[in-house]
Amino acid sequence: MKVHVGAAATEEEAGAIASALAEHFGVDIEVYAGDDADEPIATAEPPEIEYPLDDDLGPTAREAELRAEIDDILEGGPEKYKRRLPDQGKLFVRDRLDLWFGDGGEGGVGDAGTEDAADGVKFEDGKFAHFDGYHENSPDVDEYDEGDRVPADGLITGAAEFEGRDLHFMANDFTVKAGSMAGRGVEKFLRMQQRALKNGKPVLYLMDSSGGRIDQQTGFFANREGIGKYYYNHSMLSGRVPQICVLYGPCIAGAAYTPVFADFTVMVEGMSAMAIASPRMVKMVTGEEIEMDELGGPDVHAKYSGSADLVAEDEQHARQLVADLVSYLPDKAGEKPPRSDPKPPTYSPDGIDELIPEAPNRPYDVHDLLDRVCDAESVFELKSEYGKEIVTAFARIDGKPVGVVANQPTERSGAIFPDAAEKAAEFIWTCDAYEIPLLYFCDTPGFMAGSQVEKDAILEKGKKFIYATSSATVPKQTVVVRKAYGAGIYAMGGPAYEPESVIGLPSGEIGIMGPEAAINAVYANKLAEIDDPEERAEREDELRGEYRRDIDIHRMASEVVIDEIVPPSDLREELVQRFDFYEDIEKSVPDKKHGTVL
Repeated sequence: MKVHVGAAATEEEAGAIASALAEHFGVDIEVYAGDDADEPIATAEPPEIEYPLDDDLGPTAREAELRAEIDDILEGGPEKYKRRLPDQGKLFVRDRLDLWFGDGGEGGVGDAGTEDAADGVKFEDGKFAHFDGYHENSPDVDEYDEGDRVPADGLITGAAEFEGRDLHFMANDFTVKAGSMAGRGVEKFLRMQQRALKNGKPVLYLMDSSGGRIDQQTGFFANREGIGKYYYNHSMLSGRVPQICVLYGPCIAGAAYTPVFADFTVMVEGMSAMAIASPRMVKMVTGEEIEMDELGGPDVHAKYSGSADLVAEDEQHARQLVADLVSYLPDKAGEKPPRSDPKPPTYSPDGIDELIPEAPNRPYDVHDLLDRVCDAESVFELKSEYGKEIVTAFARIDGKPVGVVANQPTERSGAIFPDAAEKAAEFIWTCDAYEIPLLYFCDTPGFMAGSQVEKDAILEKGKKFIYATSSATVPKQTVVVRKAYGAGIYAMGGPAYEPESVIGLPSGEIGIMGPEAAINAVYANKLAEIDDPEERAEREDELRGEYRRDIDIHRMASEVVIDEIVPPSDLREELVQRFDFYEDIEKSVPDKKHGTVL
């Protein structure tokens, strides 16, 4: 509180006034001499409260009973289920929360608010869900059977601090009816999501659930505020705040939708699985006999469905992956992503030109290029085993997060297949939602052709890729590294898609197709008329040279198709300058409800 007194007041008088007011109001006081004073001449803080030495009041049996009830809830489900967890490589859920939000020790979390609590857990909601006064030490229970307990209704929700960031969390307790969901737990889940919508803080889902509790479905399955509302809330939260899901067990049926609705999903080797139905149900419906891991384990979703963004080795590794991930993300839409201290790249940019082969079909690993452009140890790849023809990764350029979309020449020459197109579209859409600038490295012969890719929806998934690039309003920079053929240059942020800059390296080419395909398409009949093989080969070389001169990056720069050709050694610094300059650019899409493509 600021207080102004007469200009003639002395420091002693001002000090006395400050002390008296601080004690009376219980707030900090600043006293200024005169109305125009810039600096206070006296300050005071409220005195610390000292309890009377003769205070003999304290907790009663009533509080002791409450603490016994809390201790019982914190024990989770039956001991026999807890004893099985180590064999499964899993932590008891409250030990898991300690790993995430506490000191990472082996002990349990304890009660939030006590000295045993995980340091980062701010509070828990709904601890007493499904309590009904039933616990081992309750005076109202004659015969105690721990199998009848449903502590916290098997689902924990609350707020915590993670890596210096406040977030909402939920965690299933697999020792309570296999982490299944029922009425009171569903209510807790929904409240947590709705609060996240209001206060704009990220949500962390620690999933280990067998799905809805079938024998208790009345009252939570089809209700307006039942389990179906999860996915409505997921949809409303999508793009509002980051949603991150870590799977610790088999998440079946309804439980499997939370990880696929999340922005980022982490599975754990030898532990996680998700599927629309259990192996038992699959056999009942289709007759197929299959194990859980083969049906929906990490390998399935990392390589084939694309539903897993990251795969962890164990629980500790899962936490580390999420810690790395959140360092690139803002708390909510509309905020800038956090910055880090700049680092030079792992390898010198001077080696970029030698890294890139002159022949457009010779492979090189685009990760090696990123190691010479991005800050050291900052490249964080997502879905690395899915759609491998494109690399999608968060990275930093001079400490600032960017979303990298890069063709990978070691995988089928960097041709864009349906899975890669879908992966890129979803990544671009996510980056745009959370204000993460985009950086494209284009080196592709274009979208793949053939009967199989048509069956795999190359046109449908390709249009989503192009749509995402078109609609993103974050700053975009495009680098034509080498070949940019066909509609590949469209999807990869080409000149028509209004990036802030299109930069070419001297190895770059932009054309409808590559030289070999062009010669075959245009001159095949005339070449076939040349009987002499040497003469025909010589003519092919001439035509190839003419065509490559036509699509060469220098011609593109001469016609101002691209903005600049940059010496490869200067590429990193050029990108630093351009991202800095366009950081606050304002872009928009036409006034409409939304597009119809995604």
